[in-house]
Amino acid sequence: MTVLDWLMDSDPSLRWQVLQDLSNAAPEAVTAERARVATEGWGARLLALRDEDGQWAHGAYFPAQGDRPDGGRAESGRAEGDGPEGGGADDAGGDTGWDRVPQPWTATTYSLLLLRDFGIDPRSEQMRQTIALVRDKCRWEEGGQPYFQGEVEPCINGMTVALGAYFDQDVDGVVSRLVSGQLGDGGWNCWAESGAVVSSAATTINVLEGLLAHERVTGGSAQSVDARRRGEEYLLERGLFRRKSTGAVIDPAWLTFSFPTRWHYDVLRALEYFRSTGEPPDPRVAEAVEVLRSKEQPDGTWLLENTHPGIVHFPVDDGDGRSSRWNTLRALRVLDWYGRAV
Repeated sequence: MTVLDWLMDSDPSLRWQVLQDLSNAAPEAVTAERARVATEGWGARLLALRDEDGQWAHGAYFPAQGDRPDGGRAESGRAEGDGPEGGGADDAGGDTGWDRVPQPWTATTYSLLLLRDFGIDPRSEQMRQTIALVRDKCRWEEGGQPYFQGEVEPCINGMTVALGAYFDQDVDGVVSRLVSGQLGDGGWNCWAESGAVVSSAATTINVLEGLLAHERVTGGSAQSVDARRRGEEYLLERGLFRRKSTGAVIDPAWLTFSFPTRWHYDVLRALEYFRSTGEPPDPRVAEAVEVLRSKEQPDGTWLLENTHPGIVHFPVDDGDGRSSRWNTLRALRVLDWYGRAV
């Protein structure tokens, strides 16, 4: 069995992306396979777990009290593990403790992000009904705002913008907030409200993904396009994983690959972002690409290496240390993008 055959021996959510990105499949075949995501396999299973009001686990970012495995105790409302100081003199990173706390991944935000990863058709009847309910009924735990108005943390707002763009919702106000909250070094940090003055790669990648998705749908503004370019430069100046000042690896965990990525940053996620821009690779991603190549297994697959702990609806891979269809798909399309350009 070839790697392509192995990838195709999976769920519709993965198969349609293999057809689109790694084969010469006809557009109508891709469209037909994608349409199955809402009615078969993981996509249909996740939709079936939705609450009647359109939410999952009765919460926007965290499950409601009765749905939490900890009985309602949220360790942190923060989306990531960078403290108020930003984790370093010139680059945020490293383990400050928050990212060791298992976070439940079953509420609305991460359920919608997973459906987006699956590539569910946002125009399907199932998603139109769901998003209308989320828009009208879902409120943020932080301040009770309607879901697509966003909240205070740029990491979460980056996700919100990405979801709003994907599911055809107005998130212009959230984009403006993100642009105004960009830090002096070009990135963003979820702890800016607490005094962070240097950026975090995890927050920055979430914001960049959101701004790019919004720009594709609306064209963006001069300000949002400039903010995205500056955010890209923040990552590129660091070769995607090294300190700007010393060249040291900022966080060894960034060299291990997860799926779903949740709010976390790693090199494969960053490379996927730059691939998704549709632009030729910047020469400064070359070392990160070599890291990716070094992870290829003898059978041509990539492993799942760093599952982020927390309760999930159901697994979509076979566990850490085993070949991952999702990471293999993502790695192959990054290498295809890089190889064609180089």
